[in-house]
Amino acid sequence: MKIAIDAMGGDFAPLETVLGALEAVRETKHIDVVLVGDETQINKILEDNNEKNNPRITVHHASEVIGMDEHPGQALRKKKDASVVVATALVRSKVCDAVIAPGSTGAAVAAALFGLGRIKGIDRPVIATPMPTVNGITVMLDSGANSNSKPKHLVQGALMGSEYAKLLLGKENPTVGLLNIGEEATKGNEVVLATYPILEKMKTINFKGNVEGRDIPKGAVDVVVCDGFVGNVVLKFAEGLVTSLTQLIKDSIMSGSIFAKIGAMLIKPALKPIAKKVDHTESGGAPLLGVNGVFMISHGSSKAKEIKTAIKIATDLVERKIIEQIRQTVEIEGAVKYEYDE
Repeated sequence: MKIAIDAMGGDFAPLETVLGALEAVRETKHIDVVLVGDETQINKILEDNNEKNNPRITVHHASEVIGMDEHPGQALRKKKDASVVVATALVRSKVCDAVIAPGSTGAAVAAALFGLGRIKGIDRPVIATPMPTVNGITVMLDSGANSNSKPKHLVQGALMGSEYAKLLLGKENPTVGLLNIGEEATKGNEVVLATYPILEKMKTINFKGNVEGRDIPKGAVDVVVCDGFVGNVVLKFAEGLVTSLTQLIKDSIMSGSIFAKIGAMLIKPALKPIAKKVDHTESGGAPLLGVNGVFMISHGSSKAKEIKTAIKIATDLVERKIIEQIRQTVEIEGAVKYEYDE
């Protein structure tokens, strides 16, 4: 298994991306990595960690980087040798099996679309983000790839999300919900109202109807479908809420009495598993589903642990043939033949 990594993407690149790749190689026997980016910077980090001559680590030079503040489409046209573009090309040419792309989500989605193309029957790819809930994990998609979705895009997202949930959660028939402002089928905007009856008729998904925002942390369904604008707002709100609540708890303890501090010390071991569960750095990122290749998008602030986790998840998705599973489901459902919202 060989994984291409955009070593220059993200706030802490290339140091943290390279360190994450090193950790993944050290902890596994079947994963090789190709670090794509400025070879001088990357080789220096490898030398500092005594890994310069590791046969399982390859450096592939790319002279350009797409910044977080650049327009994705324009940057891709101007920067043909950008690290995320080169890493994607390695998968297209079958030199590598998957891509890890921290940094600009827009640039990553654009690079995947232009570099790998879409699965037949899928109009737009989606980002599938695992959300921690009281019942385990709920997959939410789209969480940022498309800000203006039509019913067919939500339907295709439901198909792909269901297949991903089967692999991620180990469930044969994961439940699917459509994110809305109410449970009733008559509520919602035009897109959601048009999507509901189509999902009801699907043969390959276990549709449970509308779900509200409060149902996500409850784990009411295994898969939540929404457009990328709404999904990204939900995702960022959840991350901010966890951070704020954690800070509020810490401030309350520090400003409390000695008994509050003693109580905090006593319950700390019990809180560690909860903290780990809601920590977004544990997920490693989210796969971009719908393109012809395994493509993991990691958080822009990813550090070594997240990169390592992303590499392992990508490897698992390749081994479990997620692309082939999505192709088969789309074929069965006949998504390409749907006659709506043209």
